Amino acid sequence: MSILLERYRNGNYTVELYDDGTKIRYTNNDEFISEFPENIDVKITNYCDAGCAYCHENSTVEGLHGDLNAKFFDTLRTGTELAIGGGNPLSHPKLVPFLRRIKDQGVISNLTVNQIHFEKSQELIDMLVTDGLIKGLGISFMRYSDKFIRAVQKYDNAVLHVINGVVNLKELEKLYNSNLKLLILGYKYLRRGESYYSPKVEDKKQEIYDNIHKIIKGFKVVSFDNLAIEQLNIRRLFTKDDWEKFYMGDDGNFTMYVDVVKKEFAISSTSLKRYKLMDRIDDMFKVVKSQIA
Repeated sequence: MSILLERYRNGNYTVELYDDGTKIRYTNNDEFISEFPENIDVKITNYCDAGCAYCHENSTVEGLHGDLNAKFFDTLRTGTELAIGGGNPLSHPKLVPFLRRIKDQGVISNLTVNQIHFEKSQELIDMLVTDGLIKGLGISFMRYSDKFIRAVQKYDNAVLHVINGVVNLKELEKLYNSNLKLLILGYKYLRRGESYYSPKVEDKKQEIYDNIHKIIKGFKVVSFDNLAIEQLNIRRLFTKDDWEKFYMGDDGNFTMYVDVVKKEFAISSTSLKRYKLMDRIDDMFKVVKSQIA
């Protein structure tokens, strides 16, 4: 049975968050109008030694760490979810005290790492989970091994991340029926993602598109970011009523992106229109929402 983590008011609606990742919104109005972001995708470092050829962030061993004392963090509301990533966020020297501080604010942190750093940092990840410093753990899948799958299965809220156009169907099939959660991310034609792109990427995307029903059946839960929803035309799988229950909103309606390395924010990580950080999250969110009005 899922446990309620937070219930909070945002604009004209109420949000309930549960420990299994379920989010419920409800209102007496015809639409949900937010005053602050429910979820913020935060890049805290551009340092990474993995060297992934398709990295849309261009993260390298020369990448810099971001400022985790940026003033806007102090203005985050109780129940706000942070999707913390990089680069390799585990490499940030101030990660743990930062997570402790925002936990005390009632902020819910989710962390995404790649498979290499997950396998190398089990002790640290165990501590982050045990101490409740992170509620969700995203792991960017790179290659199958029985040892890796057993390690992932230790964490109830672990989600494997794969990129549409990078992963192929045979790799996904190896993961079937292992009681795993999967998040499919859209392919980003940015930075190294642009140079990595080839007809093989399109072939893999088509393969996922054609077999999406089988993929969904192979996992405990399958979810998609908005870019993957567009690329895979996920809406074709739903009736109109079911789609309205499933879809959590366009980028910028309830979400935003912050890069504390470059000290800028945007609607999403793929947006080329960036703004300088402000001191309050509400002020930044107003700018984001003005771009979709």
